[in-house]
Order: sequence, then structure tokens, then C-alpha cells
Amino acid sequence: MAKSISLLWGAGSPPCWRVMIALEEKKLQGYKHKLLSFEKGEHKSQEVLEINPRGQLPAFKHGDNIVNESSAACLYLENQFKSQGTKLIPDTAAEQALMYQRMMEGLTLTEKLNSVIYYEWFVPEEERHDSAVKREKENLAAELKLWESYLQNVAAGSYLAGAFSLADVVVFPNIAYAFRFGLSVGRYPKLAKYYSLLKDRPSIKSSWPPHWLASPQGYEVLKDL
Repeated sequence: MAKSISLLWGAGSPPCWRVMIALEEKKLQGYKHKLLSFEKGEHKSQEVLEINPRGQLPAFKHGDNIVNESSAACLYLENQFKSQGTKLIPDTAAEQALMYQRMMEGLTLTEKLNSVIYYEWFVPEEERHDSAVKREKENLAAELKLWESYLQNVAAGSYLAGAFSLADVVVFPNIAYAFRFGLSVGRYPKLAKYYSLLKDRPSIKSSWPPHWLASPQGYEVLKDL
């Protein structure tokens, strides 16, 4: 079954990591995959464009079916392989409502993280302003405080929507990314606890970005946030 699945991915990319965690949770090890370099512009190669005309990663295929948006790919995998591996969508309406809400909010967190971490990458030098950087950092800080408050209401040792679910598959890579870029454990204790709860989960450990393993020391972009 896994041999009919292929994934083109980039290391450290939360969207790619989400799909890899979902594949691990659904016991689909053995799928075809290829690591590409963002630095070398390989995400804009013809190989990627044939699957994802946006020139973005992940580029995901299952047989002839293409699903490149990471959250959609995670939903697709859960729906196609419901009886296999971890059940990633809960049964009750209340749990599903919370799971879908947190899952989709995770995309907002990705966007706000990227606006700060990659500000100099996205914004041409002549268009950069200190006031814009300050505003983006304030927006991200408000977003992270919102997630702190969400976790305040989660029982100890529990996940975003009760049992481990697609909400965690989507959101955890963002949280790991934030701490990789220097987010303060002291200022965000609930997020730090959530990170510690999940970082050694087998699906996450086995799909951990390889260059993070090779270079455990992260960055300091978010240290003052």
C-alpha cells in the first residue's frame, strides 16, 4: 500500500513534516520519498512543478491522486486508511469540532511564524521597515499567547483535542519550529510542556528534520518574543 505513495519534501518545513507524521501514524512506512533543497531552489524544479504547479513542498501523490496542501493531505490519509494505525479523527461531535478548529488555526500560526522568521527572505531590502518587523513580532506574540491559553485548558498529559489527533499532527511542527528559532521556554511554559510531551513520540522522532539532528543548536530569532 505504501509503495503507491510518493512524497517530495524539504527538511524542517512544517507542512512537509505534518504529512510525514501522518504517514508514520497511519503505519505507511516504506513510501517513496525524496529530500529536496530549498537553498538550491529544487522546490521550483520540473519534477516538483509536474506534481505541484505552485512550486512548493510537499508534493504528495497516492497512485494518481495528488494532494499538495499539507492539511488536506493529512485528512486524505486519515480518510483513506481509517482502519490502519492511529485513529486521527475523534468520534464525538464535540471532540471533532475542537480538533478541526485547532487544526485550521494551526495554519494561522504557520503564517505568523513565517512572517517573522523569514521577514528578510520575503521582503525586499528597500521595502523593509523596523516598524513592520515590530508589528509582525507583536502579532506573533499575541498568537503564541492564544495557544498558551488553549493549552491552559487542556488536562495534564493530554493533547490539543483530547487524544492525539490531526490537530497535533498539524500544530506540533509549528511549535517545534518556534523553539528551534529561540522561543523562550520561560515565557511560554504551556507550549514548552506540550513540546516536551510530543517530541519523543515515535512518529515525530522518526520524521525529525535530519539537519536538526546534525546541528542541534538552533537560532535566536524569537528569543526576545
